[in-house]
Amino acid sequence: MTRHPSFGLFLALCGALVLTPDTLFMRWSGMGALEMIAWRGLLMGAVFIGAWVVFRRHVWHNDLRGLVSSSGITVILCQFAGAVLFSYAIAEAPVSVVLFGVATVPVFSAILAYLLLGEETHASTWLAMVMVIGGIGIAVFGGTSGSTMGSREALLGAVAGLAVALFVALNFVSLRRNPGVPILLANGGGALLAGAVSLGIVGPVAVWHGDVWAIVFTGVLILPISFFLLSMATRHTTTANVSLVMLVETVLGPGWVWLGTGQRPTDAMFIGGAVVVGTLALYLGYADRRKLRAARRPAFSDV
Repeated sequence: MTRHPSFGLFLALCGALVLTPDTLFMRWSGMGALEMIAWRGLLMGAVFIGAWVVFRRHVWHNDLRGLVSSSGITVILCQFAGAVLFSYAIAEAPVSVVLFGVATVPVFSAILAYLLLGEETHASTWLAMVMVIGGIGIAVFGGTSGSTMGSREALLGAVAGLAVALFVALNFVSLRRNPGVPILLANGGGALLAGAVSLGIVGPVAVWHGDVWAIVFTGVLILPISFFLLSMATRHTTTANVSLVMLVETVLGPGWVWLGTGQRPTDAMFIGGAVVVGTLALYLGYADRRKLRAARRPAFSDV
């Protein structure tokens, strides 16, 4: 079956949009880092493993072979590390600093794709990266005081956000490098591992503190759907494109928090959001035209 040249970008955009209210539900839950990791990891892992049993059990031997490959183990560890670090960072550090760090996923993706896959990145992608990261810089730093930026918490958030970005990028590149890695099984296994470890540390009683319904919603719906779509997108477009589209969540996330908690974004967030959304709209339109032109030629190159 022939896919539209922009099918991968469409999957990535859908996954990013589904992910945008994630932070709002984390706030609504009122839970600490370990409690959130336990619920989110166990629920997301259960959904992924359950879906794998239903849809992929007839090829279980092939999937298990892909799971124990170097790429499969890398995906599991990246999912585990990313889940732990993101929840800890959101709980302990300024959210704006964390999101700015996570926003560097496209840079790490482009570097890792070049080093591990030999995948060239078009100049338009690099330009879009600069514009988008600049817009996010305006959004997350424009309304923040200088004293907060120099604090220990800010440093922790920046380092954790950068680490999350590195693990997410390595996850995407590993999936693109080895199409035999079972997405459901590998990401589900990493999530289960993070949830089980956190549950063992915090205990089964403490995880019931807070609004459980909110964290259940993220673990059962938001995380599984978004991560599956984003992971599938890496099979149909470059990792740089997937990670670039993911930045929509960094801008739209505060909007959901505003609607759900009444915390209005600053003017800088509105300006930065306009830069990001405008850049992505122009980039995706240009990428679509390039792919359509390339598809009409005998030889074609990735956007």
